[in-house]
Amino acid sequence: MREWEKPCGFETVHNEALLALDALVGGVVEEPHRTSPPSNPQPGQTYIVADGAVGEWAELGGKILTFTEAGWRQQGPAEGQSFLIRSTGVRATFHEGVWELGLVGATSVMVGGVRVVGSRSGAIASPVGGTVVDNEVRACVTEMLNALRSHGLMPRDDSG
Repeated sequence: MREWEKPCGFETVHNEALLALDALVGGVVEEPHRTSPPSNPQPGQTYIVADGAVGEWAELGGKILTFTEAGWRQQGPAEGQSFLIRSTGVRATFHEGVWELGLVGATSVMVGGVRVVGSRSGAIASPVGGTVVDNEVRACVTEMLNALRSHGLMPRDDSG
């Protein structure tokens, strides 16, 4: 029997390769960045190593580690690579050498085929002056404008 036909050697390499592929293509890590390995990892579980990691994971900050029956396997990361964090439901994306948690980049947001959020427009000044002053309406409009500003949907005007 030729070396590559031996079941245990081929199966081990093949299974390890499938686990590595599944970790990258599946796109799920167990929890936010960790500084040390979990006490009882299961084969197939994947983690992002935090900067300042210790012990077995020292010097691996930012790397992706998948646990296999043969131990920890190190991969990536690659620019733009993204994982769902199972414990939080937030995405971790590797961008310009740093893992960003929970950030979403888009040019617009569509709901039911209708654009509901797009590029920011210019600032809208809070109401001041005028010949007829309705303090209740003015307070309400100011509160709405402040909410839009605090959410980043519009820039702040010069007055605040």
